[in-house]
Amino acid sequence: MTTLTGKTAIVVGASRGLGRGIATALADAGADVVAVSRTTPTGHETIRYELADAADATVAASLLDRYEPDVVVLVAGAIPHMRPLQHQTWETFSVNWETDVRLTFHWLREALLKPLNPGGKVIVFSSGAAANPTGSPLSGGYAGAKATQRLITGYAREEAKHAGLELTFTTVLPRFAPETGVGMPAVRAYAAQAGLAVDDYLEQQPYPLLTPEIAGAAIVELALADAADVAPAYLLSGAGLETLP
Repeated sequence: MTTLTGKTAIVVGASRGLGRGIATALADAGADVVAVSRTTPTGHETIRYELADAADATVAASLLDRYEPDVVVLVAGAIPHMRPLQHQTWETFSVNWETDVRLTFHWLREALLKPLNPGGKVIVFSSGAAANPTGSPLSGGYAGAKATQRLITGYAREEAKHAGLELTFTTVLPRFAPETGVGMPAVRAYAAQAGLAVDDYLEQQPYPLLTPEIAGAAIVELALADAADVAPAYLLSGAGLETLP
């Protein structure tokens, strides 16, 4: 398969940043794209928009039933409060658990219960912070929440296998994407901690920087790939996808 013509894709968190880039790339590859977000962006003329809170317990079931997608991409998540631990409250520390982990749980659960049609793929965006031994010290519970997204995606992959469902679940862990709403506050915070200007801090990164366009191309690649060739998890930088063990 070289295009996604005739396939339906739901992109959760598609109003900005990586999600918007992914929705646009899937539409350009021929997919019928449903973009789920809390606000309606201006964008690709063929994309259909659904205004919804993706972390609501009823939204996943409703939209999966309505659109019968072949591909589901979960990109949505809260912007972490960038402060050292002692300047966090429990409410700021746990924001990514209450949003990112919650919506991942609901969507994976519903994809298994429904289940999605044979051949369906679910791609969950975690973060490169989840693969960092030191986590992300300035973003509260962010790294732990993102690691949990990867874990429960793996659980869903195993449950699908045990149930004989022809479904593919994989996690993508993006590196810094400074053009995005999550990436830029993080870059600024860590640059300030290091006593560097933002541009100087970014120049020190050991990998090419990620953009929404690169993320979109990577997700199209996964959507087109044979299920047997899709790994459980990938790092994603400006250099593209890198398989994780």
